[in-house]
Amino acid sequence: MHFLDKYAYGLWGAVVFNILFFGLFTLAVFKPTTKRDWRTLGAFTAFMVALFSEMFGYPLTIYILTSILGNKYPVLDPFTHLNGHLWVALAGGSMWVYSVLHPLSNVLIFTGLIIISIGWKGIHAGNGKLVTSGIYKFVRHPQYSGFTLTIIGFLVQWPTIITIIMAPILLVMYARLSKKEEKVMIETFGQEYLDYKEQVPAFIPNKRITLRDIAGFFAVFRRDNVL
Repeated sequence: MHFLDKYAYGLWGAVVFNILFFGLFTLAVFKPTTKRDWRTLGAFTAFMVALFSEMFGYPLTIYILTSILGNKYPVLDPFTHLNGHLWVALAGGSMWVYSVLHPLSNVLIFTGLIIISIGWKGIHAGNGKLVTSGIYKFVRHPQYSGFTLTIIGFLVQWPTIITIIMAPILLVMYARLSKKEEKVMIETFGQEYLDYKEQVPAFIPNKRITLRDIAGFFAVFRRDNVL
């Protein structure tokens, strides 16, 4: 991993590539259809623009921190790709921290995107009926759970001042959007949805998910699946 010791900023092509890659991937799995969906995707895209602009473009957070801390900054060369990972820098440039957090962040990011896709597919496979099976047996809003997990993954990988500020704003936004959606669901399904809401948490499962359950989540991708 020789490149980790190199200066890795001003790479605006990499900024554009990553924004397009993750943006198009998120678009493909989320498949927004309503204005609310597009607002959700737009806010998440703004988060990614801020993230990748600092990851490969201009390291604003590092400039601010080094100007404040001076020679107390925990690494001698803060502008290598390795030390651009703030958690790594805070650990004094530890390769061990990088080796743990970088793959962990990727698992969180792509698991979140997969959850978004499963949630979207489950709803649309329901053909207008209330969906309470598969992943919806464990959480009422898996897509927002997926966005939250992906955001956490990005913060584990590359926290910046801007994204740390944006993250809680996005989470509040998702919580408010979920409440608006639930009003529509109550109007549409009445007591059936109220009973479902009473039993199933909004974002975080309150019961153990087995490997068999996880396999069942992916059943929504089978064309002959019947919910």
